[in-house]
Amino acid sequence: MRPTLRLLAWAATLSLATACSILPKTEPVDTYRLPVNQPSRTASALDWSLRLNKPLASEVLATPRIAVIPQGDVISSYKGARWSDPAPLLIRNRLLDGFQRDGRVQRLSADDSNLQADYELAGELQAFQSEYRAQDTVEVVVRYDARLVDGRSQRILASHRFEVRQPLADKQVSAVVAGFGNASDQLVGQVVNWTVTQAGQAQAKNQ
Repeated sequence: MRPTLRLLAWAATLSLATACSILPKTEPVDTYRLPVNQPSRTASALDWSLRLNKPLASEVLATPRIAVIPQGDVISSYKGARWSDPAPLLIRNRLLDGFQRDGRVQRLSADDSNLQADYELAGELQAFQSEYRAQDTVEVVVRYDARLVDGRSQRILASHRFEVRQPLADKQVSAVVAGFGNASDQLVGQVVNWTVTQAGQAQAKNQ
């Protein structure tokens, strides 16, 4: 190899080594599923179908980051931890699982399948975060604005705001994740009962 080519090769190798040394190291990230503690039950099937739509959410919540409000209006996220899916998808799938475990509504589908259904459950995920409160206490806050929609006419039949606040005894990420699971269990139970009641009233009016 000629001296000039050897010099160029050496310079390229040195440049690559320098670039690799200054690249930031990727920190390990723990990925968490949303815990489920809702038991399954056997129930008589209702004679109508339901499609669950992924709720709308702000840009901050529409990510896999585990959101936290440490003070005031500052929204941050837990370092080195994330959800297995973006929060709106977690909630939709948790609701779908909740209806399946409840057993009364058995003809279920999700919006990504684009199947026709008698009713649709849609809404907005307004809060899905932990919040530091007075005296340095922490609680998980889940707020979901639900709408029950007629599947054919797309007319809104009913709407309701659901909010669950779950106090936490521990500030560790694992305890926070468990708190999200407990809050979601409560929310899903309320949404399932509300949906069944509202759809039943709509069915009665149409008979």
